[in-house]
Amino acid sequence: MSYAQQHLKEAQEIIDQIDIEAIEKVADLLAIVKKDQGRIFFLGVGGSAGNCSHAVNDFRKIVEIESYAPTDNVSELTARTNDEGWPTIFEPWLKLSKLNPKDAVFIFSVGGGNLEKNISPNLVNALKYAKQVGAKITGVVGRDGGYTAKVADACVIIPTVNPENITPHSEAFQAVIWHLLVSHPKLKENQTKWESAVKK
Repeated sequence: MSYAQQHLKEAQEIIDQIDIEAIEKVADLLAIVKKDQGRIFFLGVGGSAGNCSHAVNDFRKIVEIESYAPTDNVSELTARTNDEGWPTIFEPWLKLSKLNPKDAVFIFSVGGGNLEKNISPNLVNALKYAKQVGAKITGVVGRDGGYTAKVADACVIIPTVNPENITPHSEAFQAVIWHLLVSHPKLKENQTKWESAVKK
């Protein structure tokens, strides 16, 4: 078996094992956010931060939910990292944005955050603040989901089918899941360009 065959076989196994009910629960939660005219704050670091940017575009344009990713503002991000430290980059951003119970914090992360192992402490601190103000919490995470899975109202955990490929599959399936969500009849408002072009 070539590596390409192995990788795609693992992806198929993930699709076969993923918790469909968890995905639907996330869709239901986001439908409430939309109905209440709340906002979604996408939080992630590394490759997951890039996914946050893409997801913001899709949720704003296709779903018409006001959405933001703090990592899109590199000036503020680096200023906060430099002046206040990496573990606190998200929490004050959410405070300044007046995070409230109508809003949702949506985590994209491989590990979900773990203070004991000093992995993504910024996500953990942001989630603690979200809990404090009563905001909704959701996410797409890998491994056992870490702190995100423990505190989320709805969370999709990407199954581990090969311990050597946790990160690439977790980050790839973040995209699969959010694209599913913005296409979901409970959320989708606007047709995407190519689909509308094909119908003509």
